[in-house]
Amino acid sequence: MKKVVITGSNGLLGQKLVKLFLSKSTYEIHALSRGENRLHNKEGYTYYNIDLLVKPDLLKVLDQIRPDVIIHTAAMTNVDACEQQQEECDRMNIDVVANILSYCKAKEVYLVHLSTDFIFDGTKGDVYKEDDVPHPVNYYGLSKWKSEIMIEESKIDCAILRTILVYGLVDDNDRSNIVLWVKNSLENEKDIYVVTDQLRMPTYAEDLAEACWLAVESRANGVYNVSSNELMSIYDIALTIADAFVLDKKYIHPVATKDLSLPAERPLSTGFNLNKSIVDINLPSYSFTERLQVFKGQLDSGLLS
Repeated sequence: MKKVVITGSNGLLGQKLVKLFLSKSTYEIHALSRGENRLHNKEGYTYYNIDLLVKPDLLKVLDQIRPDVIIHTAAMTNVDACEQQQEECDRMNIDVVANILSYCKAKEVYLVHLSTDFIFDGTKGDVYKEDDVPHPVNYYGLSKWKSEIMIEESKIDCAILRTILVYGLVDDNDRSNIVLWVKNSLENEKDIYVVTDQLRMPTYAEDLAEACWLAVESRANGVYNVSSNELMSIYDIALTIADAFVLDKKYIHPVATKDLSLPAERPLSTGFNLNKSIVDINLPSYSFTERLQVFKGQLDSGLLS
């Protein structure tokens, strides 16, 4: 039975991963996160309350577990906070990765590392392939690109999964995402201002978790794109959410990115070419519209996987 460590297990993807791997019979699961375990189901795996920034504590836990696989989801992902708190961003998105890397290299542990479309500047005029040259326009993207470089230079056995605008819902998670933000705002008749000039391919959290599992199962090596297959403006994404949940679109107002005056610059168009992932790891291909209906069905039924 393979021992799998999942970092950031209290987060959206982390919880989905714990639940997915619990459904498989060939894995022993060890969930690492800071604070109290937020998963309602606390059976069938071991939870560790740990600050990954404390290297001795991290290495002690890993030595205790002796994992075969580490899936590293923990990161500082608030783009504006990363821009304003660059030292903290470096510690979480670069230093922690370096510590995990050194352990994986010494113990020959397979790593799945999560990265982002924000390593690109969004000016290509087409969807990005895995071998396109990164050029981040904000500090968050830069930190994630630096971590990718470290991983590639380490030559360890590893899959880097880049993803875009992840959404979903899990147990006791107080962080919002694009779907919940739009849905909750419209339900409360709150005006929202949504950019028309940023294009994305939103990723359902269950699909990203499955991609991680597929990478582990095939012991894939290299960089893989994971997202939906439908490139849409964030404004059109908001309209699609309103339609799916039958909510009034009059509260959705179009705005240009430049008019928001955000601390961190955003890339404009960051869609992915998914061909490599479809072929190499058998990644299923879905549109945002169809996966949104699945998510709605889960919300309506109260059954979240």
